[in-house]
Amino acid sequence: MLLELTNVLARIVTIYPLLLAMTLFMGKRSIGQLPIFDFLIFVTLANVTGADLADPSVEHVHTAFAIVAIAFLQKSVAKLAFKKRKFGKLITFEPIVVIKDGQLLVDNLQSIQFTVDNILQMLRQKNVFDIYEVQLGVIEANGELSVQKKPAKAAPSIEDLGITKKSSGISYPVIIEGEMKEEILKELKISKESLRKRLEDEGIIRLEKIFLCTINGEGDLQLAFTKKDEHYQRIQH
Repeated sequence: MLLELTNVLARIVTIYPLLLAMTLFMGKRSIGQLPIFDFLIFVTLANVTGADLADPSVEHVHTAFAIVAIAFLQKSVAKLAFKKRKFGKLITFEPIVVIKDGQLLVDNLQSIQFTVDNILQMLRQKNVFDIYEVQLGVIEANGELSVQKKPAKAAPSIEDLGITKKSSGISYPVIIEGEMKEEILKELKISKESLRKRLEDEGIIRLEKIFLCTINGEGDLQLAFTKKDEHYQRIQH
């Protein structure tokens, strides 16, 4: 019996490094709102319990021992991560800035395998429809997006102070990763030729250099480029 319990404990201890490595490899998008180690705990507990329910030959004492061992492992790791920050950083993700002064940081996005659509959706969920309103956007360790708006858009806003200012409205993505979005252009009643002409006037000939191009209600274009050395521009209507 002792040998069998030792074998179960050995399986738990040896499987976690593999689970941790694979989850880190898959990236933040794989864990949703859970911290990565808690995600692994729940997955392992679900599998241990599922195996016990699905296979009658699995002895309940082994399952009970595994669950208790996993619980103690989680407690021990949590305490160690609290006391040793370096260890804590090894088993989770660090927050990373993906938007700064209304500009997408393309390299940071690519490093965490997030797409433009992911970021735009997360912004909309926070009632941000124009990326230019964002002063700082950070993907947290749990995969969530934290947003700090620019002072003019943050609470209390200029609207709250009774100052009349025309809103730029929603910002629409018209070019994503070098590809024009014809349906959006058609909805906005903007021809591909007129958009290309505006870009050419700013010295932009090749669309593949553009990572994201949006247009707001005032007709302003905002651009993020695929290369590090390309500078961010805001083109007035």
